[in-house]
Amino acid sequence: MERVNVDSSHIRAIGYDSDNAILEIEFKDGAVYEYYEVPQYVYDEFITADSHGKYAHKNIYKVYRYERIA
Repeated sequence: MERVNVDSSHIRAIGYDSDNAILEIEFKDGAVYEYYEVPQYVYDEFITADSHGKYAHKNIYKVYRYERIA
């Protein structure tokens, strides 16, 4: 999955697979997580958020099923 680099203190890049509704977050420590069944609008809001970390804490973490993949 292709990721877009973002300006964030903890997040390095964000990717999204619209066919499978999978959001991928790469953190600056090298960890990569996939979040499942994430709607397109959540990705759109996340990628354009003023604070990616704040948006993720409120709208992604602990909301969607996830798995660490790296």
